[in-house]
Amino acid sequence: MKPAGAHRPILVYGASGHTGRFIVSELLEHGFTPVLSGRDEEKLAALSSAHGGLKVRAAALNDRDALREALHGVAAVINAAGPFAETAAPVVEAALHANVPYLDVAAEPDIVAATMAMYGEPAQRAGLALAPGIGFYGGLGNLLATAALGDWPQADEITLAYFLSSWKPTLGTRATIEVAEKRRGGQRLVFHNQQLELRNDAAPITEWDFPAPIGKQTVSAEFTTADAVTMSHHLQVREIAEYMTLAPLRDLSDRDLSHPPAVDARGRSAQTFLVEAVVRRDNQRRRAVAQGQDIYAVTAPLAVQALLRLLAPTQPLRGVITAGELGDARSFLEALAPQHLTLYIETEDIPEVSGS
Repeated sequence: MKPAGAHRPILVYGASGHTGRFIVSELLEHGFTPVLSGRDEEKLAALSSAHGGLKVRAAALNDRDALREALHGVAAVINAAGPFAETAAPVVEAALHANVPYLDVAAEPDIVAATMAMYGEPAQRAGLALAPGIGFYGGLGNLLATAALGDWPQADEITLAYFLSSWKPTLGTRATIEVAEKRRGGQRLVFHNQQLELRNDAAPITEWDFPAPIGKQTVSAEFTTADAVTMSHHLQVREIAEYMTLAPLRDLSDRDLSHPPAVDARGRSAQTFLVEAVVRRDNQRRRAVAQGQDIYAVTAPLAVQALLRLLAPTQPLRGVITAGELGDARSFLEALAPQHLTLYIETEDIPEVSGS
């Protein structure tokens, strides 16, 4: 029996980066043939050698011809190179020119929204799928909320609560934060009334009671992720609320510039996470919870599972597609368990109680 990827070539832009390396390994596990691309030919060559000689097609973002040539003959492109404020547009445009589907793991909500707005219609006209924001942020919470929503046609509120044991940022994350802060003029980005807006005030601090054994934690409210953008694209919901525990946010200012150290054979760090999605309608609620290790590492199986569904011949897709729209969200999540995630999904309507 052939592996799912059947040796189809997939271009990974930013392949030599921290997350890109996880994606390359995951593609190989699923039988795909990664084609390595990005801006640093020396790092790409080293990664190629480590995997027995994969093809390398280096391309600078300002070299339109090189980007287009890099995409020649591939089945799709996964953009893993941040900051996506700089990489998304040129790689999407190259994908449209080459007539191949585009996926990325962008975490910046405003960039995901801009990619959808600017390129959704051209992708629709070209008959291509455009799937921005399918990583840990943008993909996982969307899938959990969609799975929890189940057969409800709409919800009054979707809440995503994030617990991270720590958050040692990669160089790509640091660069993304720096670029975003300059772009927003130091203001914080908030999703409110179905749109993104900038605010000058401090984020509210409150508490969230996570499932055992984590329990009640101090959290930052209005922690806007790309999930707010991807969920609002396809789910009928009045309000979206997001919370993040405070400790990992403080870690982002750590001056140690080394990569998150690997603690297992897969190269994952010791960081653990729990994401809880609570969907409320009238006086009922539903809930889905995912736990795992290393938010950068889990982005890879999310991206590759999205790719598998996007390329399925029985499901032609075009225009903007989010992770939650790629078939049944519950089966998508179950494909990640138990190797990458531990899941808990409530299927019955639970009466709402205060303080949860």
